[in-house]
Amino acid sequence: MGKMTARAGEKLSHAYIIVSPSESERNDAAQKLAAAMLCESGESRPCGVCRHCRKAAGGTHPDVIIVERDTDDKGRRKREIYVGRIRAIVSDAQVMPNEGATKVYLIRDADYMNVPAQNAMLKLLEEPPESAAFILCAANPENLLDTVRSRCILLRRNAGEGEDGEAADLAGEYLRLIALGNRADLLRWCAEKEAMDSATAEAFMGAARKSLADILSGRSGIPISKRRCLELDGLFSKCERYLKLNTGVRHVFGLLSADGIGGK
Repeated sequence: MGKMTARAGEKLSHAYIIVSPSESERNDAAQKLAAAMLCESGESRPCGVCRHCRKAAGGTHPDVIIVERDTDDKGRRKREIYVGRIRAIVSDAQVMPNEGATKVYLIRDADYMNVPAQNAMLKLLEEPPESAAFILCAANPENLLDTVRSRCILLRRNAGEGEDGEAADLAGEYLRLIALGNRADLLRWCAEKEAMDSATAEAFMGAARKSLADILSGRSGIPISKRRCLELDGLFSKCERYLKLNTGVRHVFGLLSADGIGGK
């Protein structure tokens, strides 16, 4: 599988996780992958011209089922995807597709599924109906259960080179430790990162600030308050300046361990 396309004769998996800090990039990539799963072409997929590709691209294909977070009475997205939404998929997946050979379930903000919902999803991934496929979109895949992640192919947008993806993963690890408030674990984690090269450290700072923006906008489920997010953004900004002045990475991670936990 090359990015969101498939070569002629290439068999696609039944489950993928698409990771990007950008919601629009995740959704666009998922739509393209769904088209590839349904495409009738015997060549590279999606072809973009067959009826399935056109309907998938236009958002009108009856076999592409989009699952999103519910909204409250003010139109704001709720903080979790609940188990009832996934149980509905379990039931619907037993019904044959309408037009294509496969039903594609596109789960936006999959990293917002609560634990019961993820356990229900896990059962689907372990024993998928023959005519069903699943695309999970996530800004923070670390919020998904290891058992869920292990049964999916991970596709990163703008992180195929490895460095951006590594930085995003590191940022998620650090911010989860902040949210948990365990100083000993944070000190241990920062000590392990002191040998990091400066380029990776700079990428980590940038990814962490993007993750904080996701938390503030409600796109991330990491439970850190607005006030604390702003404080941490200032801390990361200071560390970025230090790295540009060739301050040692060890000193910078010392700051992150000392000043990281000051509240939630």
